[in-house]
Amino acid sequence: MSMFADGLDAAVQKAFTRPAPKTAPAQMRYLVRQLKGTKAVAQLLRVSQRTVERYVKGQIRKPRPDLAARLEGEVKKRWQPQIRARARAKAATTDGIVIDTRARMGYTAPIGSTDQDRVRHLTVALPPQYAARLFEAQESGSGEQRLREIAAEALKEVYFQDGGRRAGSLEEVRFTDIEHLEFDL
Repeated sequence: MSMFADGLDAAVQKAFTRPAPKTAPAQMRYLVRQLKGTKAVAQLLRVSQRTVERYVKGQIRKPRPDLAARLEGEVKKRWQPQIRARARAKAATTDGIVIDTRARMGYTAPIGSTDQDRVRHLTVALPPQYAARLFEAQESGSGEQRLREIAAEALKEVYFQDGGRRAGSLEEVRFTDIEHLEFDL
Protein backbone atom coordinates (compact mmCIF):
# COMPACT_ATOMS: atom_id res chain seq x y z
CA MET A 1 0.00 0.00 0.00
CA SER A 2 0.99 3.59 -0.22
CA MET A 3 1.87 6.12 2.42
CA PHE A 4 -1.33 8.07 1.67
CA ALA A 5 -3.69 5.07 1.71
CA ASP A 6 -2.14 3.76 4.93
CA GLY A 7 -2.43 7.21 6.50
CA LEU A 8 -6.11 7.49 5.57
CA ASP A 9 -6.78 4.01 6.96
CA ALA A 10 -4.99 4.87 10.22
CA ALA A 11 -7.09 8.04 10.58
CA VAL A 12 -10.32 6.08 10.13
CA GLN A 13 -9.15 3.41 12.59
CA LYS A 14 -8.91 6.07 15.30
CA ALA A 15 -12.72 6.27 15.15
CA PHE A 16 -13.16 2.64 16.22
CA THR A 17 -15.25 2.23 19.35
CA ARG A 18 -13.79 -1.15 20.34
CA PRO A 19 -10.26 -2.43 19.93
CA ALA A 20 -9.67 -5.09 17.30
CA PRO A 21 -8.73 -8.59 18.50
CA LYS A 22 -5.06 -8.72 19.55
CA THR A 23 -4.14 -12.40 19.85
CA ALA A 24 -3.70 -14.64 16.83
CA PRO A 25 -6.42 -17.15 17.86
CA ALA A 26 -8.94 -14.34 18.44
CA GLN A 27 -8.03 -12.73 15.10
CA MET A 28 -8.38 -16.07 13.35
CA ARG A 29 -11.80 -16.74 14.95
CA TYR A 30 -12.94 -13.27 13.84
CA LEU A 31 -11.86 -13.91 10.25
CA VAL A 32 -13.53 -17.32 10.23
CA ARG A 33 -16.81 -15.68 11.33
CA GLN A 34 -16.47 -12.92 8.73
CA LEU A 35 -15.58 -15.18 5.81
CA LYS A 36 -17.89 -17.98 6.96
CA GLY A 37 -15.38 -20.81 6.97
CA THR A 38 -11.83 -21.92 7.55
CA LYS A 39 -11.19 -22.69 3.88
CA ALA A 40 -11.73 -19.08 2.79
CA VAL A 41 -9.48 -17.81 5.60
CA ALA A 42 -6.77 -20.32 4.65
CA GLN A 43 -6.84 -19.13 1.03
CA LEU A 44 -6.81 -15.49 2.11
CA LEU A 45 -3.81 -15.91 4.43
CA ARG A 46 -2.03 -18.45 2.18
CA VAL A 47 -1.84 -21.17 4.84
CA SER A 48 -3.42 -24.61 5.11
CA GLN A 49 -6.97 -25.10 6.32
CA ARG A 50 -5.63 -27.30 9.13
CA THR A 51 -3.41 -24.44 10.34
CA VAL A 52 -6.43 -22.16 10.54
CA GLU A 53 -8.34 -24.80 12.49
CA ARG A 54 -5.45 -25.17 14.94
CA TYR A 55 -5.40 -21.37 15.54
CA VAL A 56 -9.18 -21.36 16.09
CA LYS A 57 -8.89 -24.17 18.69
CA GLY A 58 -5.99 -22.38 20.39
CA GLN A 59 -3.45 -25.12 19.64
CA ILE A 60 -1.18 -22.55 17.96
CA ARG A 61 -0.82 -19.16 19.58
CA LYS A 62 2.21 -17.43 18.07
CA PRO A 63 2.28 -17.00 14.26
CA ARG A 64 5.34 -16.37 12.13
CA PRO A 65 6.03 -12.62 11.68
CA ASP A 66 4.85 -12.56 8.05
CA LEU A 67 1.62 -14.42 8.91
CA ALA A 68 1.07 -12.19 11.94
CA ALA A 69 1.30 -9.08 9.74
CA ARG A 70 -1.12 -10.50 7.14
CA LEU A 71 -3.52 -11.61 9.87
CA GLU A 72 -3.53 -8.23 11.59
CA GLY A 73 -3.95 -6.40 8.29
CA GLU A 74 -6.93 -8.51 7.23
CA VAL A 75 -8.64 -8.12 10.60
CA LYS A 76 -8.19 -4.33 10.64
CA LYS A 77 -9.45 -4.12 7.06
CA ARG A 78 -12.74 -5.76 8.12
CA TRP A 79 -13.13 -4.43 11.68
CA GLN A 80 -16.21 -2.28 12.40
CA PRO A 81 -17.25 -1.47 8.83
CA GLN A 82 -20.24 0.69 9.81
CA ILE A 83 -18.16 2.88 12.10
CA ARG A 84 -15.51 3.16 9.39
CA ALA A 85 -18.16 4.23 6.85
CA ARG A 86 -19.71 6.70 9.28
CA ALA A 87 -16.33 8.31 10.04
CA ARG A 88 -15.54 8.65 6.32
CA ALA A 89 -18.96 10.12 5.58
CA LYS A 90 -18.69 12.63 8.41
CA ALA A 91 -15.23 13.75 7.26
CA ALA A 92 -16.43 14.00 3.66
CA THR A 93 -19.55 16.04 4.44
CA THR A 94 -19.05 18.16 7.54
CA ASP A 95 -15.75 17.87 9.41
CA GLY A 96 -13.02 17.60 6.79
CA ILE A 97 -9.64 16.07 7.46
CA VAL A 98 -6.39 17.32 9.01
CA ILE A 99 -3.12 16.59 7.23
CA ASP A 100 0.16 16.75 9.16
CA THR A 101 3.17 16.43 6.90
CA ARG A 102 6.83 17.20 6.61
CA ALA A 103 7.79 17.25 2.96
CA ARG A 104 9.53 19.21 0.25
CA MET A 105 7.05 21.66 -1.24
CA GLY A 106 7.35 24.19 -3.98
CA TYR A 107 5.12 25.69 -6.59
CA THR A 108 4.97 26.95 -10.11
CA ALA A 109 4.27 30.67 -10.25
CA PRO A 110 4.96 33.70 -12.47
CA ILE A 111 8.48 35.02 -12.88
CA GLY A 112 9.70 37.10 -9.94
CA SER A 113 8.35 34.96 -7.12
CA THR A 114 10.35 32.76 -4.75
CA ASP A 115 9.08 29.39 -5.93
CA GLN A 116 12.06 27.29 -4.89
CA ASP A 117 11.22 23.98 -3.21
CA ARG A 118 11.94 23.72 0.50
CA VAL A 119 11.11 21.35 3.32
CA ARG A 120 8.05 22.49 5.25
CA HIS A 121 6.24 21.03 8.23
CA LEU A 122 2.53 21.75 7.85
CA THR A 123 -0.53 20.87 9.87
CA VAL A 124 -3.53 22.02 7.84
CA ALA A 125 -7.26 21.37 8.19
CA LEU A 126 -8.62 20.50 4.76
CA PRO A 127 -12.25 21.16 3.84
CA PRO A 128 -14.71 18.26 3.50
CA GLN A 129 -14.65 18.22 -0.31
CA TYR A 130 -10.95 17.27 -0.27
CA ALA A 131 -11.58 14.56 2.33
CA ALA A 132 -14.32 13.21 0.05
CA ARG A 133 -12.00 13.26 -2.97
CA LEU A 134 -9.22 11.50 -1.03
CA PHE A 135 -11.56 8.76 0.22
CA GLU A 136 -13.16 8.30 -3.22
CA ALA A 137 -9.75 8.00 -4.88
CA GLN A 138 -8.61 5.51 -2.25
CA GLU A 139 -11.75 3.38 -2.64
CA SER A 140 -11.48 3.37 -6.43
CA GLY A 141 -7.96 1.97 -6.15
CA SER A 142 -6.11 5.05 -7.36
CA GLY A 143 -2.39 4.95 -6.81
CA GLU A 144 -0.27 6.99 -4.47
CA GLN A 145 0.44 9.53 -7.22
CA ARG A 146 -3.25 10.43 -7.56
CA LEU A 147 -3.67 10.75 -3.79
CA ARG A 148 -0.56 12.95 -3.70
CA GLU A 149 -2.02 15.17 -6.45
CA ILE A 150 -5.28 15.62 -4.53
CA ALA A 151 -3.37 16.48 -1.33
CA ALA A 152 -1.15 18.94 -3.23
CA GLU A 153 -4.20 20.61 -4.75
CA ALA A 154 -5.79 20.88 -1.29
CA LEU A 155 -2.63 22.38 0.20
CA LYS A 156 -2.45 24.82 -2.71
CA GLU A 157 -5.95 26.10 -2.04
CA VAL A 158 -5.94 26.05 1.76
CA TYR A 159 -2.33 26.84 2.69
CA PHE A 160 -0.69 28.67 -0.20
CA GLN A 161 -3.73 30.56 -1.54
CA ASP A 162 -5.59 30.82 1.79
CA GLY A 163 -8.94 30.15 0.14
CA GLY A 164 -8.37 32.68 -2.64
CA ARG A 165 -7.14 35.59 -0.49
CA ARG A 166 -3.52 35.44 -1.72
CA ALA A 167 -1.24 33.96 -4.38
CA GLY A 168 -4.02 33.89 -6.97
CA SER A 169 -1.60 33.31 -9.84
CA LEU A 170 -0.21 30.11 -8.33
CA GLU A 171 -0.37 27.37 -10.95
CA GLU A 172 0.79 24.12 -9.39
CA VAL A 173 2.14 22.89 -6.06
CA ARG A 174 4.89 20.26 -6.00
CA PHE A 175 4.64 17.86 -3.05
CA THR A 176 7.69 15.55 -2.96
CA ASP A 177 10.23 13.89 -0.64
CA ILE A 178 7.67 13.14 2.06
CA GLU A 179 9.37 12.47 5.40
CA HIS A 180 6.21 12.32 7.54
CA LEU A 181 2.52 12.07 6.67
CA GLU A 182 -0.40 11.66 9.02
CA PHE A 183 -4.12 12.25 8.68
CA ASP A 184 -6.66 12.89 11.43
CA LEU A 185 -10.43 13.13 11.27
